[in-house]
Amino acid sequence: MTWQATVLTLFPEMFPGPLGLSLAGRALQAGLWACRAEDLRQFGLGRHRAVDDTPFGGGAGMVIRPDVVDAAFSATQAGADVPRVYLSPRGRPLTQQDVRRYAAGPGVMLLCGRFEGVDERVLQARGVEQVSIGDYILSGGETAALVLLDACVRLLPGVMGCEESGVEESFSDGLLEYPHYTRPAVWDGHAVPDILLSGNHAAIAAWRHKQAEETTRERRPDLWSAWLARKEANRAVAVGGTAQADH
Repeated sequence: MTWQATVLTLFPEMFPGPLGLSLAGRALQAGLWACRAEDLRQFGLGRHRAVDDTPFGGGAGMVIRPDVVDAAFSATQAGADVPRVYLSPRGRPLTQQDVRRYAAGPGVMLLCGRFEGVDERVLQARGVEQVSIGDYILSGGETAALVLLDACVRLLPGVMGCEESGVEESFSDGLLEYPHYTRPAVWDGHAVPDILLSGNHAAIAAWRHKQAEETTRERRPDLWSAWLARKEANRAVAVGGTAQADH
């Protein structure tokens, strides 16, 4: 079954955009996934197809109306199993675990905000997940939606030429990925680490794991702390299982 991406946006011409190229583009042409971009303005109100209004309580900017978003949801319903996701800086951080969950299902419906955002009532009433791709502000949710879709599409079966590429990479096991090297063996006076030229695959694997640990500890202390906590929890479970077996 084709993985279906449905995007609700004021700028449907932005899709598939860069996802029509490279791996995602070839997968799109091959029918491994499909992208449907719906213009929110077709669900707008009045002669001018208004989709927004001034915020209650005052303040700058405009807010996308809940009735407009709800009409878009109803008209483009992709099935009960398809998660609805609103791209917003107020959302929880998008993780690789989220991406795997989305990619493992039949598809995803993405709502791209503009202006000051979307009326909170429709997000809560319709069980919409609020997701952020980082602690910064974009002009709208379209760019964030492209990021999320790119992350999902590359995990779909048949998209990546080397399936291992989706396993040994950053965040796959809670650590950042180890560094990579290729020819020439010496470049600008800098040599490739000797271990990578040794042919000892066990030693190479151990070196790469150590590099992943060191990189994560230095660059992402939050991930490092979480990884240590999981490692300790797994050790405790293993010890507990051994103790039960001894009894």
